Amino acid sequence: MNLSVSLGLWQDRPAEEALLTARAADELGYPTLWVGEMATYDAFALATAIGLATARIGLTVGPLAVAVRDPMMIAMGAASVASLTGRQVDVAVGTSSPTVVESWHGRSRARSATALRETVQVLRPLLDGDRSGFTGACVSSTGYRLRLPAPRSRLAVAAFGPSAVRTAASADRMVLNLVTPASAARLTARLRAVNPDVPVTAWVTAAADPDREAVDRVRRAVVGYLPAPGYGEMFAEAGFGDVVAFARTRPHPRDLLAAVPDELVASVSLLGDPRAQLAAYAAAGVDEVAVVPVGTDRDPGGAATLASLAAR
Repeated sequence: MNLSVSLGLWQDRPAEEALLTARAADELGYPTLWVGEMATYDAFALATAIGLATARIGLTVGPLAVAVRDPMMIAMGAASVASLTGRQVDVAVGTSSPTVVESWHGRSRARSATALRETVQVLRPLLDGDRSGFTGACVSSTGYRLRLPAPRSRLAVAAFGPSAVRTAASADRMVLNLVTPASAARLTARLRAVNPDVPVTAWVTAAADPDREAVDRVRRAVVGYLPAPGYGEMFAEAGFGDVVAFARTRPHPRDLLAAVPDELVASVSLLGDPRAQLAAYAAAGVDEVAVVPVGTDRDPGGAATLASLAAR
């Protein structure tokens, strides 16, 4: 199994730790860095800064929300980063969450599955330098061609539901986030039933020597998924049905956080010795684990975690 790195972009850590994580990943020889977008840096701006601050690591920008960024914006952004840094720049897209799309951006997530499928259709020729010429139900772009050299980016799709998995089957890679090995196995099997040649990456949070700060940071990241359709059932299957049932009563976030056991956090993370969990993801058919290192006061940027995993 291959290992890459994904930036954590933890909202309760200094934003500039992203560059610390990137430099550590580059120096340790990880081949690829996934550069997402949350509440701090613009993803393309951050990817450019990383490319200029590191020596060789490849960059994958995203997943970018298809209801927020249109295909021309994504293609232009990828070509810009590639031109300014000289790196291979790949792209990931997804539907993102209601909080990001509807609350932060004021956009609609209606027909998001269609928008995801159509975005993939439009992006492929644009990233290869061809002129756009597509009009769909949700997405369209006609008459645009990159002025910069075409990045010829590989295209990844973040998937969880059946429709997104089918769209991922037409892309270059499927990406899974916050999934147990059992859930990864089901999603990978669905993908391979449609297209057996598409590889699968799972983003998995990691802390090599987890202290209470690290575990609690992952716990806070997990709680928002517990009541969500699909994710709640996944955690229930893993043996945490009581926690899911409690989450769906809409308790105060403080009370829900306190109800999440460490064992639930560990079911979707690499905490401590990663060998058994990595073997479980490999057995599930996952081709690559993108390690999301937990930054803490004891391990800023998760650099020590990355070093520990690289040594293994």
